[in-house]
Amino acid sequence: MTKKKGIIFDMDGVLIDAMPFHAEAMRRAIKELTNREINKKQVYLLEGMPGSNLVKEIFRREKIDHNLAMSEDLAEQIGKRKEQIFKQIQNARVINGARELLDDLTKSCGKACVKAVVSGSARKEVESILDKNIGAQFFDVIITGDDLEEGKPQPVPFQIALRKMNLMPSDVIVVENSPLGVQAAVRAGLKYIVTLNNSPLDLNTDFKEAISSDIENVMFKDTKSASEFLLNWCCGNTK
Repeated sequence: MTKKKGIIFDMDGVLIDAMPFHAEAMRRAIKELTNREINKKQVYLLEGMPGSNLVKEIFRREKIDHNLAMSEDLAEQIGKRKEQIFKQIQNARVINGARELLDDLTKSCGKACVKAVVSGSARKEVESILDKNIGAQFFDVIITGDDLEEGKPQPVPFQIALRKMNLMPSDVIVVENSPLGVQAAVRAGLKYIVTLNNSPLDLNTDFKEAISSDIENVMFKDTKSASEFLLNWCCGNTK
């Protein structure tokens, strides 16, 4: 009997090119409600953090007025407005090579490869985006913000996925594109790789605190270039 292995994919930035729209929507929401401009790179650095916490952490990093940064009501307002703007402007497309990878994993590995996707977005949004761009049928497990009380960098999102996949941590690898996602994977005791795709982040600087092992062993410039590695991992050809 073939031993099952698994892959947990982050969605935005790994499978779907939605991060530019998330970053722009957050910039507009903060500008609209506080008249402050932010560096959109902060959204990429904090990807995976729950809504109001993400807003307050952006305020802290951008040194925005302390009273604003501590306002839970304002953070929630910005989070809600950001989601409204995102729905209006988003035109997300599948990341190059992602659909082909999932198709190859399904054909080559069959049920020996358990595939999960983890996203902090609402289930309705996640399933809609996946159905439109890739096909939710590729995934055995889908974890969304509706399932979570804590987001990244806490390990909970990956721990829930692992439990539903019914696999040991040693048999699962996470594909991430954010420092907080890597931290969450490490805290969950999972192997990981990073696929930067169109991210403005730099692996050597922005991931320095998150990645403890040799960067070259976990970094791929994009999802497409990681495909062979992931096929080998799930089809049982890695050593």
